Amino acid sequence: MTKPSIPKGTRDFGPLEMSRRNYIFNTVSDVFLLYGYSQIETPSLENLSTLLGKYGDEGDKLLFKILNSGDCFAGVTPDELTNSNSLAMKVCEKGLRYDLTVPFARFVVQHQNEISFPFKRFQIQPVWRADRPQKGRYREFYQCDVDVIGSNSNLNELELVQIVNEVFTRFGIRVCLKINNRKLLAGLAEVADAPDKMVDITVAIDKIDKIGIEAVKDEMREKGISEESIRKIEPVLLLKGSNEEKISTMRNLLGSSEIGTKGVEEISELFSMIGSLDLNIQVEVDLSLARGLNYYTGAIFEVKALDYEIGSICGGGRYDDLTGIFGLKNVSGVGISFGADRIYDVLAGLDKYPAELSSGVKVLFTNMGSAEVKYILPLAAGLRGAGVACEVYPESSKLKKQFEYADKRAIKAVVVAGETEMGENKVTVKNMKSGEQTMVSCDELLKYIQNNYDNE
Repeated sequence: MTKPSIPKGTRDFGPLEMSRRNYIFNTVSDVFLLYGYSQIETPSLENLSTLLGKYGDEGDKLLFKILNSGDCFAGVTPDELTNSNSLAMKVCEKGLRYDLTVPFARFVVQHQNEISFPFKRFQIQPVWRADRPQKGRYREFYQCDVDVIGSNSNLNELELVQIVNEVFTRFGIRVCLKINNRKLLAGLAEVADAPDKMVDITVAIDKIDKIGIEAVKDEMREKGISEESIRKIEPVLLLKGSNEEKISTMRNLLGSSEIGTKGVEEISELFSMIGSLDLNIQVEVDLSLARGLNYYTGAIFEVKALDYEIGSICGGGRYDDLTGIFGLKNVSGVGISFGADRIYDVLAGLDKYPAELSSGVKVLFTNMGSAEVKYILPLAAGLRGAGVACEVYPESSKLKKQFEYADKRAIKAVVVAGETEMGENKVTVKNMKSGEQTMVSCDELLKYIQNNYDNE
């Protein structure tokens, strides 16, 4: 018999893991709502035509494509069998979404007459990428996206900085928010005499943290970028100093580039506003930050954990005309995506989860027989009515077995009702952490649980 398994790059989540994941989702949702964003959802499947061409050649390769139903290979020619792209377009009309941003752009265009602009939305759903699984990189993972579309104001970028600050402050994670601007990179390509190589340059630069500066230079050479252009680009990627010094250097360097000068103005204004805020996170200009996705046109963001080794745990940026590919021109948006799965790993690695997440159930009522069950059922209903999660053990078993069950489930209190308790209209409450047992009247049970277990 074949041993059951799941595909590489996917995971099962048990009760404890789900309580932790919901803690992440609830925390980010609360912050998004605090800043006026509304929740939407889009289908897991999108038409392949919606997804292809939006993420660059490398992104297109990572799309999970879904075979059409029926005999989808009927009519496929021998020539098409030798070309994977032609074959995919012939036998696949749909794909699993690669991110939440492109489906959001499709949603905005499709529902443009039903929404008000600027439109502020958040979305918490899984995405899929046919990537090579490794630590912190999965084929199925959740993104927590927050975007505003229909406004060019730099205040939107500032609000995303505040959201990042609030979320990671609540999680208790020290992070560094890195910010760059794609217009700076476009200007850099211009002054390096390689404006037609902008995409190749950004795709290579985006890998600098993973493969290092020398490998990035090698990749640029492979893409036909000249040694002289690489010589002009390299010092910018290694630029040190304060945020103000970096911006000043780029202002001088890109003075001859119109788009580069515009990028300097945008990032300078953003950091001027950031300077007026009292933030708990580090924020820095990182001129090597590229974000490989083709649709970014302005500010780009990436968040790194300072105390845990893992890739970026949050990223995003400004896209000026993503909706234009679906027919709605000149609608700018900006957003950022929190990687729930990597945040999960960081919180676990740093032991930052609240202790009360160990179990969703606070109280277990033991089962001593049919008469005792009738006695405790109204008590359990009363606790649930007051919002206290509890359960009744389903079988009449030895108390030792029921206590062991409670211990494995990390339940805080076990309520026992036997002949003695029933005769006095009381119950015995056992604290599973300390082992202490206390007789409590049925009328006082709710207050006793609330007073002694609410903060544990």
